[in-house]
Amino acid sequence: MISILNLRSMSASPSVPILDLSRHHQFIQAELEAVFQRVLTSGQFILGPEVAAFEKECAEYLGAKHALGVSSGTDALLLAMMALGIGPGDEVIVPSYTFFATAGCVSRLGAIPIFTDSSLCCFNISVAKIEKKITRKTKAIMPVHLFGQSADLDPIQELAKKHGLFLIEDAAQAIGAKYKGRSVGTFGEFGCFSFFPTKNLGALGDAGLITTNDDALAAEARLLRNHGDSGTYLHEKVGANFRIDALQAALLRVKLRHLDCATAGRQRNAGLYLEKFLQSGQASFPVEACVCSAEKFISPSGPAPILLPFACQPDHVYNQFVLLFTQEGVRDRVLSHLHSQNIGARVYYPLPLHAQACFASLPSRTGDFPFCNYASTHSLALPIFPELREEEIELVARQVLLALK
Repeated sequence: MISILNLRSMSASPSVPILDLSRHHQFIQAELEAVFQRVLTSGQFILGPEVAAFEKECAEYLGAKHALGVSSGTDALLLAMMALGIGPGDEVIVPSYTFFATAGCVSRLGAIPIFTDSSLCCFNISVAKIEKKITRKTKAIMPVHLFGQSADLDPIQELAKKHGLFLIEDAAQAIGAKYKGRSVGTFGEFGCFSFFPTKNLGALGDAGLITTNDDALAAEARLLRNHGDSGTYLHEKVGANFRIDALQAALLRVKLRHLDCATAGRQRNAGLYLEKFLQSGQASFPVEACVCSAEKFISPSGPAPILLPFACQPDHVYNQFVLLFTQEGVRDRVLSHLHSQNIGARVYYPLPLHAQACFASLPSRTGDFPFCNYASTHSLALPIFPELREEEIELVARQVLLALK
């Protein structure tokens, strides 16, 4: 436990960033520089041996039969849906509380995102709400493993099988997370990962990955990734340029070797936050057990003003550490206070997708989204990156609690 004296000796305006990649890279800088030199000398910058090696290592790490490096997490979603033949008029069930790309990629293909509410326990898609959204036009269910925790996949798989639907896992924030001991991204027809720099495994630019255990789907995705080119300028289909850069693949190979250590750091930091908030008497967990299958959302109430992240699955990798503040207006007050202290904090996400202007014409924007609406006005993400020091975590927690007074 850090002493009051030590706190007072720190800067009057302490700075704790929401993310500091320089801290992470300083420990592996020599490895990254060596890899850059290797790729530069090779002259092989598009696909090639670095990409092939990276794909093999990712497949082994995740326990997937096939892994294909792609240009971004967004392109991973696009490529997966293209390989499955999803297009104009098809419906894809997605959560409304997630990053824009999940639904945006559906719309870009002329398909229709069908927005669905999420669950209080884990912020992931509400299993109970999915079946009510299925129609004869539905082609796929796309759960998102939000903030680094797996969605409840068993019942989602059962629904997909029952109705003959594709399952596409948006695992952009969740590499390394598991569901009942098995890596996310290996349950559906495709798993889609992002290596945007802020992710747990982050590139030095844009990059992504798709995984599948189906040989035919892997071959289709590989074809579409490179403009549908099956040989030298022989195009069987209209694909796109979804290739990952060889340099990004090579750099990610280095960082993949350190991923488990970084994940352990995030989990350690989450444990420290939980300990400090619970000891304060101002926080509790929102539920005692997973409620992904609950029919009804009950707005949290009670004496605790802070609701802590609940782990429905033990292998939560904490891409984000997100609190809920039960009292109206408190989230914004805490956010303002933290920023005044130069402490990084961020709202994920301030407006659910069903309420976004670009989806105003969709019939699926109307309906019942109590959790999505609640989370958008009550949630706040705190710094959780692996290299955070314990005194920084204590400082952040202390300032959050001070803002409640």
